[in-house]
Amino acid sequence: MAVKPKTWKDTLWSVTKVVLKFAVTSVLLYYVFSKVPLQKVKLRLVNANYWWMFAALVCYAASMVFSSWRLSSYFKSIKLNLDPRFNFRLYLLGLFYNFLLPGGIGGDGYKIYLLNKNYKLPAKKVFWAIMFDRLSGLWAIGLITVALIFLIPQIDVHIGIPLSIFTVASIIYYGVAYKFFREYTHYFFEGHLKALGVQSMQVIAIICILMGQDFTGKYSPYLLSFLVSALATIIPISVGGAGIRETVFQQLSRVFPMDMDLAVFLPISFYLISVIVALSGIYYLIRPSRLEEGLPKHDITVEEEAGK
Repeated sequence: MAVKPKTWKDTLWSVTKVVLKFAVTSVLLYYVFSKVPLQKVKLRLVNANYWWMFAALVCYAASMVFSSWRLSSYFKSIKLNLDPRFNFRLYLLGLFYNFLLPGGIGGDGYKIYLLNKNYKLPAKKVFWAIMFDRLSGLWAIGLITVALIFLIPQIDVHIGIPLSIFTVASIIYYGVAYKFFREYTHYFFEGHLKALGVQSMQVIAIICILMGQDFTGKYSPYLLSFLVSALATIIPISVGGAGIRETVFQQLSRVFPMDMDLAVFLPISFYLISVIVALSGIYYLIRPSRLEEGLPKHDITVEEEAGK
């Protein structure tokens, strides 16, 4: 499949997207720090217990292992059997593209391009596999959010209401997937269980950051705010979600009993941890030959014909 060369309009739009993302990020961060002194957030970072911060880093890295494992479930649905080592390396490279090369091809776009080029798999199939991978993540966030709502008295709603909404939405979600995208439901439940693992490890990472601040209050408002901020970053209007998470936390600190500077410190710390892990993917950008190094060719297969 030939790659269509970029026109000057494509290049201009890519540059414009990068500029806009940096502009949105800057405006949001300026707004947040006009409400919360940067010095307070800086002091929290300087005085943090770095053993707990390291534990948060390990938890986030573990969530990325779960993420690549989750994605492999949807690849298996389209009979794309990638060696787990290659799949994880490709995932790390995708993270680097997503976090540190905003406005470009993007991590998902790169995966679609590479798998289409190397394994002759239709780009549309890979796209939908990645889409269902992302949807399973949203489902997991929804489930954990429902559980946390039960623990926050400020949310004056019977737990049966959000639980019922989530249950009905889940049934409809699976029904639509089975009806119109049946091929991607072969490992549907397996993928969603792995998605719970991803989000659980990230929630634990936030708990570790809080413990690194000698926190003794209620965790649930901070954890719920973190999940809401994760949903807010679905719209790619900032650099790696920076600015959006902080704004969500700052606004929710007015609703829930949270220390405002701690509420802003959490997403900043999480973002820094995310960048550190994403930076590991640059190795495969600099040394692309290492992406598939040491992998037996028969371990990376695409079954194009039934019974083959």
